[in-house]
Amino acid sequence: MTGLSRKTARLGIMLALAFALAYIEHSLPPLPFMPPNVRLGLSNIVTMFCIFHIGKSGGALICVLKACFVLLTRGPYAGLLSLCGGSVSVLVMILLFTAPAIQIPRIYISAAGGVFHNLGQLAAVCLIMKSAGLFAAYAPLLILSGLFAGIVTGALFNTLTPALEKFTTKQQ
Repeated sequence: MTGLSRKTARLGIMLALAFALAYIEHSLPPLPFMPPNVRLGLSNIVTMFCIFHIGKSGGALICVLKACFVLLTRGPYAGLLSLCGGSVSVLVMILLFTAPAIQIPRIYISAAGGVFHNLGQLAAVCLIMKSAGLFAAYAPLLILSGLFAGIVTGALFNTLTPALEKFTTKQQ
């Protein structure tokens, strides 16, 4: 198998896992202590894994394809919010991960990703609704919930990384 074929197969496995996690999470009832329609973002574990272990472009690709999945399963509005939140989140995580001379713990990178995912979605909603006041009203709550979700997914990422590495390591 060539290098490109191997990377494509790895990304395919990761994408299937991201789809499964997103579907499962969307099927579960919302967490009682989280704001309405705010979820942990379990599929972001896969995105982080791709950024850290497969490549930054792989993480960005997973983000875009997850948004396409949301578009197909939940409609254009949800797809747009997924793309906006995911893109901002991935960009921030890549910048923090590749920051020169600084090694930021991955759980902090995940927390930043969670916060910026929520802020990216909120910015998209404000543009659609043509209301900057929404940002001021909802940003504090979404920053806190993004921080919580990012820490939880970061901790799960750290726990699940050894198992995920088994699917992506080079087979001899």
